[in-house]
Amino acid sequence: MAFTPTARQLTAIKSSAFVSALLPFFALVYLVAADKLVEPLQYITRSTGSWTLYFLCLTLAVTPLRRLSGWNWLLKLRRMLGLYAFFYALLHFTTFLWFDHFFDVQAMLKDVAKRPFITVGFSAFVLLLPLAVTSTNAMVRRLGGKRWQALHKLVYVIAPLGILHFWWMRAGKHDFNKPILFGLIVLALLGVRAWWARGKAAAARERLT
Repeated sequence: MAFTPTARQLTAIKSSAFVSALLPFFALVYLVAADKLVEPLQYITRSTGSWTLYFLCLTLAVTPLRRLSGWNWLLKLRRMLGLYAFFYALLHFTTFLWFDHFFDVQAMLKDVAKRPFITVGFSAFVLLLPLAVTSTNAMVRRLGGKRWQALHKLVYVIAPLGILHFWWMRAGKHDFNKPILFGLIVLALLGVRAWWARGKAAAARERLT
């Protein structure tokens, strides 16, 4: 029998998830403030980028977990997880804009155009922006359910772009273990969706014949 939390339990789950998702940020602030990092810029860049991918994977995992477990309440966590993916992506981008270019937007755009791995990462961040902006209930009503869902399918493009950005960044060090792991996770999460969509289309064709 599928677990269905009470309203109070669901509030506790959401609150715990919210606080837990902030822990990496608090840990990062502490490490920087306590001067415990040998290479702060490199650590901040790597950490915020990794947590962006973690939360993208968690966001993509909600629907498969819901369908396999019957826990429909998991959908109530998806928006928060997606916003945390944007939050860490914003920190990742701000680190790049601030410490690498000191808020010189023109120099940043030249860098984006010149280096492919930055171009891909920047593209993924830009695609995340409309998803974050339209995350509210008011925007869902304004766009309409179908258009909102169509827009938020951009995450199926964003996640692979994030993996490619990570892959190219690690290519200089010939360290592909984590990019491969992330890639396999995203491939599985997108693959199961494609499988279900194919089955749904086949069933629809059968009903029409």
